[in-house]
Formats: sequence, structure tokens, C-alpha cells
Amino acid sequence: MKTLAISDFKAHALKILDRIEKTKESVIVTRRGKPLAEVIPFSTKKILPGKLSDALVFEKDIVSPLTEESWNACK
Repeated sequence: MKTLAISDFKAHALKILDRIEKTKESVIVTRRGKPLAEVIPFSTKKILPGKLSDALVFEKDIVSPLTEESWNACK
């Protein structure tokens, strides 16, 4: 990942954007050495609803209070 000062980015923005489009590499723009923004290539990939459903864990009941036995077991 390349890092550029904001003044260099401003002076060569069109060339930099063309390079990002071709190489698909992102660029970090800095101001006084501190990261200000990251310019990333555009992606048309979209996360469809339900795609992450396998990654989630659903508990049966998260609202009811614990019983005394469950509370002691959680200590």
C-alpha cells in the first residue's frame, strides 16, 4: 500500500486514480505524516442479505434473567 502526501495527491490526482483503477491497489493520503484518507478501488461486489447468517450464533432467550444455578455456573 502506497502512501502519498496530500499535496502530491492533489497535484497528480487523475494519474493516481488511473493507477488505482489498473493495479487495484489502495493509496493512503497523509497530511503532515498522519493518515488522512485511504483511496481504494471501486468494487461492485455487494453483500447479499443472509450471506453472514452462518457466522452468527443465535441464543434461545437473551431477555429472561438467569436462574440461581445458571448464575453460579457463570461465575
